Amino acid sequence: MEEFMNEELLLTKEGYDKIVAEHDELVSVKRAEVAARIKEAISYGDISENAEYDSAKNEQAELEERIHQLEEMLRKAKIVQEEDVKGDKVNIGLKVTVKDIDTGDKEVFSIVGATESDPFNGKISTESSVGKALIGKKKGETVAIEVPDGIINYKIMKIEK
Repeated sequence: MEEFMNEELLLTKEGYDKIVAEHDELVSVKRAEVAARIKEAISYGDISENAEYDSAKNEQAELEERIHQLEEMLRKAKIVQEEDVKGDKVNIGLKVTVKDIDTGDKEVFSIVGATESDPFNGKISTESSVGKALIGKKKGETVAIEVPDGIINYKIMKIEK
């Protein structure tokens, strides 16, 4: 998560809301659950050889690290407003329909911020090779994108909000 430390983090409103919801859940619910586990483990006696205590303390450390990461992301967050995004070029917050020139297959991608990426559900990051190649392109343009399997040639068919 170090890559988020010094730069702004572009997010859709949906992505920002997800980070806020996860943060709230961890702070209000998970912290109390972990604290209760630690208290219970201490009640078992000698903590020097107490696996439950060690496990709960490790979970607490991981939880606090995740809370810190989310807070850092929220500090750096810049929500991309829908009205600021024009539909004439591929950009974060837009959907783009592409056609694979070689196979004729069509795909629809939602362009999202790095933390919102979910390629299996069609959400690709502005940081991904496909996302980087599509950003700024217009309808009708073709792009050659280097991927692990070779090169994909996409023609941009449609850009929409």
